[in-house]
Amino acid sequence: MNLEQVRADFPILEQEVNGKPLVYLDNAASAQKPQAVMDAMTQYFRETHSNVHRGAHSLGDRATALFEGARETVRSQINAASANEIIWTRGTTEGINLVANGFYRSLKQGDEILVSRMEHHANIVPWQMLAEATGASLKVIEVTPEGELDQQSFRDQLSERTKVFAITAVSNVLGTINPTREMVAAAKEAGAYTLVDGAQAIPHLGADVQALDCDFYVFSGHKLFGPTGIGVLYGREDLLNEWPVYQTGGEMIHRVSFEGTSFQNSPYRFEAGTPAIAEAIGLATAMRYLDDLGHDGLHEAEAALDRRVDEWVADFPGLTRYGQAQNKVPVLSFWLEGLHPSDLGTLLDQQGIAIRTGHHCCMPLMEHFGIAGTARASFAFYNTVEEVDTFFQGLQRIQRLFTGK
Repeated sequence: MNLEQVRADFPILEQEVNGKPLVYLDNAASAQKPQAVMDAMTQYFRETHSNVHRGAHSLGDRATALFEGARETVRSQINAASANEIIWTRGTTEGINLVANGFYRSLKQGDEILVSRMEHHANIVPWQMLAEATGASLKVIEVTPEGELDQQSFRDQLSERTKVFAITAVSNVLGTINPTREMVAAAKEAGAYTLVDGAQAIPHLGADVQALDCDFYVFSGHKLFGPTGIGVLYGREDLLNEWPVYQTGGEMIHRVSFEGTSFQNSPYRFEAGTPAIAEAIGLATAMRYLDDLGHDGLHEAEAALDRRVDEWVADFPGLTRYGQAQNKVPVLSFWLEGLHPSDLGTLLDQQGIAIRTGHHCCMPLMEHFGIAGTARASFAFYNTVEEVDTFFQGLQRIQRLFTGK
């Protein structure tokens, strides 16, 4: 992979912030977009814009072809069996809520929902509300001191009472890559429905939903170098055609009368109203862009960044790292002695370095480590080893200025 050429595909990286070259290390929150994505969306608005599916004119036909072509691209990229298994959502959060909504009529007291302590709030709160409404219980898989899922805790919590198992494939705080396939298989053997939150995994690892064999898989476009406001829910077609609808309105109906309404099959039964057409095109373009670069090269680039981070952390006084899993993506969550994370983020920004601070929508995980939040630097394939050095040198300058070390 020609890194210089790749970085040229991302115009935003060329700017200065506070008089310094931008070092963008907030990719776990939202990754930057290549020019190809912006061009595809602009071209749609300039040449093709129309509503989809029922326009009796050429623009409508072309817009529909692009929109449904984007769905087919996603199907191919995640190896779904059918494009009918690809539902457009506003993002991972909406996808999880859509699935959780389907259990309100079926769960009952005595049933259990199993999640983990490292989940994003979006994969906790919908299940929490479902449990409160149905009388089901929410069970939690604990985390080891190294930041990995405690597999004994998983085995202890999983039982024939487990009706839903919802797990993140990669932690947005720790970077931990979970043994998702093995855990999904165990949960399915116990008779549970399975949902995988792939928001943090798919930008680094891709996805193969048939190999994973989960019932549902969710992810967002903006973390995958695509636009905001678009995401994907994958679900097995046989399940989706029986799943309760999430929203009602136009497009998703089969027939409406005052005597009653019937709904279309998947995916349209879950896509009420005018969809995010340009955003779907942008997301598909982002996935093709990554495929064209070659996933092996992307993995090698990220592994080199992770090794450089490890070298710095191993000999950095006063830096406490959270998450030391054997298998992880390049994410560093940390505390620097004597400095609050929010202050650290502001001081790094003055040097043109963008990181994220706070609880990262993972308060239960922060409670596990006995902290309120962390500073987090998250890396993507377009970052350079020199940017890793710039980041740590920036930390050193701040440390000397405020602690004298």
